[in-house]
Amino acid sequence: MPSPLLLLLLLLSVAANAATFKEAPQFYNSPDCPSIADDLEDPDENDQHLCFNRAVHVAMTLDTAYIRGSMAAVLSVLQHSSCPQNVIFHFVYSASANSSFLRTTLSHSFPYLKFQLYPFDDEAVSRLISTSIRSALDCPLNYARSYLANLLPTCVARVVYLDSDLILVDDIAKLSAHPLGADSVLAAPEYCNANFTAYFTPSFWSNPSLSLTFANRKACYFNTGVMVIDLDRWRAGDYTTKIEEWMELQKRMRIYELGSLPPFLLVFGGRIAPVEHRWNQHGLGGDNIRGLCRDLHPGPVSLLHWSGKGKPWARLDANRPCPLDALWVPYDLLETPFSIDS
Repeated sequence: MPSPLLLLLLLLSVAANAATFKEAPQFYNSPDCPSIADDLEDPDENDQHLCFNRAVHVAMTLDTAYIRGSMAAVLSVLQHSSCPQNVIFHFVYSASANSSFLRTTLSHSFPYLKFQLYPFDDEAVSRLISTSIRSALDCPLNYARSYLANLLPTCVARVVYLDSDLILVDDIAKLSAHPLGADSVLAAPEYCNANFTAYFTPSFWSNPSLSLTFANRKACYFNTGVMVIDLDRWRAGDYTTKIEEWMELQKRMRIYELGSLPPFLLVFGGRIAPVEHRWNQHGLGGDNIRGLCRDLHPGPVSLLHWSGKGKPWARLDANRPCPLDALWVPYDLLETPFSIDS
């Protein structure tokens, strides 16, 4: 007989695949938006072509467990974009997932969305993953962001990577256009008062050949859920291999505890182009079981990010929301018996 945990996971999987979502409104470009059709010899290919050099390219992972969040994130991007018809989405999904369900769900809610699905081979990265302090962080799809340069067409030179547990309340084109400087591979909000001892083990810090990795580098933390990535520079520098080398070392001697973030910090920490903190108000998913609802950081807000254990849709369904979860609700496209079409 299956264990109670297995039964719960099976029920959640069935519920996720049975979920239906409302159709989102269609959003149109403002008059001063560039015409990406001018990039094509045949404008009739406009809905299928992925190489528009004047488009905003957005990459996200997509799975049944987080699809409700993904749908809300997509809606928020389109709703606040000045040129929504110029946004192209690149969705990476586990090769073992139901791609037909994912494609149908997206197409139903966003009939005019320009998007492509990319299967991700879980086995290719599973051998490199070490168990972390949170089992949810060990999902192979969490590591797909390290492989975007391999998965996306080589004609895509720059992409904005977004997690599925966030919403934008500003124009994503502003974030996409953030300058990377002469040699930075990626841009993200960073925090240079971070205590890096919390991210790596005593084994790491006691080994001079490892701890010297951060010599002459600012100890700057950044959240990998929101990044602007120069894919051309990434490919040229073979940064996927650099990340994998740290993961292979982790398998041998355990130098960190937290999932996919530490390898990024080892490769890029203190070397990225800093973005205003408004573009990743993260940590809103702080666990509220003991009343630990998070508040916004001081300053303006362009993106709200429910990183952490608590996701707004789960807390709302459990009737245990945090105050800021109300800001996520207007983007929820889940069809319920009480949904009222406007």
